[in-house]
Amino acid sequence: MAGSPLSALDVAFLCLESETTPMHMGAVVTFAARRPVDPAALTALLARRAARLPKLRQRARAELFPPGSASWSDDPGFVAGNHIHHVVLSSLYEPDPLSAYASQWIAEPLDTARPLWDLTLVTGLPDGKFALLLKLHHALTDGAGAYAVAAGLLDGVKLPERISAPSRPIPAPRSTLDTVKDALGSVWGQANEAAGIASSVVRAARPALSPVSAPPSAERRLGFVRLPVTELRQVRRAHGGTTNDVVLAVLSGALREWLVNRGQRADGRTLRALIPVSVRGRAGEQLGGNKLSGYLCDLPVGEDDPVERLRVVRRAMTRNKAAGPSRGAGALPLLAGRVPPLLHRLGTRTAGRAAPMLFDLVITTVPVPPARLSLDGARMAEVYPFVPLAPRHAVGIAVATYRDSVHIGLQANGAAVPDVGSLRDAVLKSAARLLDAS
Repeated sequence: MAGSPLSALDVAFLCLESETTPMHMGAVVTFAARRPVDPAALTALLARRAARLPKLRQRARAELFPPGSASWSDDPGFVAGNHIHHVVLSSLYEPDPLSAYASQWIAEPLDTARPLWDLTLVTGLPDGKFALLLKLHHALTDGAGAYAVAAGLLDGVKLPERISAPSRPIPAPRSTLDTVKDALGSVWGQANEAAGIASSVVRAARPALSPVSAPPSAERRLGFVRLPVTELRQVRRAHGGTTNDVVLAVLSGALREWLVNRGQRADGRTLRALIPVSVRGRAGEQLGGNKLSGYLCDLPVGEDDPVERLRVVRRAMTRNKAAGPSRGAGALPLLAGRVPPLLHRLGTRTAGRAAPMLFDLVITTVPVPPARLSLDGARMAEVYPFVPLAPRHAVGIAVATYRDSVHIGLQANGAAVPDVGSLRDAVLKSAARLLDAS
């Protein structure tokens, strides 16, 4: 894998990196240990497993050509243990010590001169639990690829192998003219697609600032919310839609209450969410970089009726899926992938500051398989993912379903949202209201 190039979108995520906009994804994963944890032995086990993952040994290196490009290369000084840390928490000073510590941890940027990941083992949690806190830079992979990387740290999880393309009949010889025509047709098709997305982005941009925009801040606040899958399925049976639709409706209700608690008007208003969509293949490319598109969904925070909120979300997501992930303003990641790396180096950070003109927050879903997972024999209990905050955004939301629970990770700009607990409580209240109406 040494020398493999970063895509234009991967380069864009590197260019967005700053002290107030760290572009790493995160996950807080808790485990129920059946025996006392030996931190030294566990960190050594994690280091051995991390050292076997090629993606974790590589760093991004700038290239002279094409201008602005970069490639992955093995770090000659790589030592997996240098990326793995251990902390012991105490509940003497914080009511929720894991959330308090993780809020400080997520705010610390990764060193872009080194392999772009960091892992912290947290012990001292109640009931003998321990936690792993994992950072992966968004340039390294997207949410779908992040699991493929992280899975190599767990017990008995085999990473998907790259599958060779099936053999095909050798095509008949073609003329040079035909080959050139095909190449030009492909370039023309991509150019038309990019122009269509760019036109949609311009039309979707809003002149007014987002009602939940935030000042630049390096401070972060994290919140954990856990919802029972059985309750969400009950809502689905009563009102239809997908589990994702139900989650979006719950979050719409929570954001409505959160706006009101912030002293802002909610009635008659929407908040626009960018919902990333993986365009990653089912096999053979799970360990690659970013393969993303996205949808824009106007969340009906102005609607007080929880069932009507779900209906509005269902209609919006049905329209998005019918249009597909390769068109519309939500396909912004695809557009970024069509832009030459040099332009990202020159203008991505400036363009990123305009994110609130296009969408108010990111809501992403991270796939986690339903099989029971473990680390050194300890059962995985919870997995809370976290999405990077776009420039000037107050909050970002990531969702993962594992076993019998939907885990929601809330990341907030500390300057704009000093207490993420109010948003966490609003999610629980919104879910209860929707369940009561089902």
